[in-house]
Amino acid sequence: MPGLFILIALLLSSGTGLLTATDQTCGNKVVNTIFVDLAGSEKHRTVQSAIDSVPEPNSQWIKIKIKGGVYVEKVEIPLTKPCIIVEGEGQRVTTITYNAHAATDVSSTFTSHPSHVVNSYNRLSIRSRPSWVIKPAVALTVYGDKSAFYNCGFLGLQDTLWDVQGRHLFKNCYIEGAIDFIFGSGQSIYEDCHIHATAGVLASIVNFGYITAQARWSLKDPSGFVFVRGSVTGTMNVYLGRAYGPFSRVIFFQTDLASVVVPQGWFPWNYAGHESRFTYAEVECKGAGSHLSRRVPWINKDVSTLAKDQFATYSFIDQDGWLSSIPPF
Repeated sequence: MPGLFILIALLLSSGTGLLTATDQTCGNKVVNTIFVDLAGSEKHRTVQSAIDSVPEPNSQWIKIKIKGGVYVEKVEIPLTKPCIIVEGEGQRVTTITYNAHAATDVSSTFTSHPSHVVNSYNRLSIRSRPSWVIKPAVALTVYGDKSAFYNCGFLGLQDTLWDVQGRHLFKNCYIEGAIDFIFGSGQSIYEDCHIHATAGVLASIVNFGYITAQARWSLKDPSGFVFVRGSVTGTMNVYLGRAYGPFSRVIFFQTDLASVVVPQGWFPWNYAGHESRFTYAEVECKGAGSHLSRRVPWINKDVSTLAKDQFATYSFIDQDGWLSSIPPF
């Protein structure tokens, strides 16, 4: 599978193995900056080397500033590295790239394990060799709670962004792919994001795709993907989502949906016959692909007030105010 996956930004703070996510505090300012330069003008030539140099445990914000260049490496923030900011020089200037597509749980170019993670201002790309068999090649894997991504871009084909679990904010991000390219059991808001559905060079064999594959496993499971404003565009027909769990929950709120969205809108996948358990809704959306007249009959059409009050505000992910603890960057 040919795939290009881009993470435009990595600004990371994380939880620690000695403190719980709710106990972790990192202060409100950056106390040290570590520089990375591929050309060798700084102590560190790789992003991972700079991350490895952060002491354990760390309780204050440390910024890792990545100078322009293409860094060929896999990057991982371990659970024991809290309060790290990784920042590039621009979306088209600093690139992290790696070729891995063996399996979903090992292919990610960037993996974040701890809580309290914020990403911004880098570019991460993955290129995998062409193949007639489409394989997952994950750009970003987020395990930790309380993680935020600002002005990021993720480009791929299948399984681009693995929103595994925890509360996350994606703001002003660009996310591209074809098949289940936003998936997992995260409790996340995608605010003002541009979602682009395309199969790229595999357009001749991939006729339609799925934006989301959200896995919610019970009525008590708080997870769900909420898209607030933003837009959906593309070069291929695409479903807004298919059920990756029996209580799958995805809501699009005030989103501009292009005509690439198929009239049915949603797909039950392996849970056909149990559609009443899903929470799939489109609230106050617009655009050529937003007409509900031909949507599947089991779409939720009575959640407008619920979506506004419960889902379309930060209260869905920020009950304890963790977003306000992120320092200016």
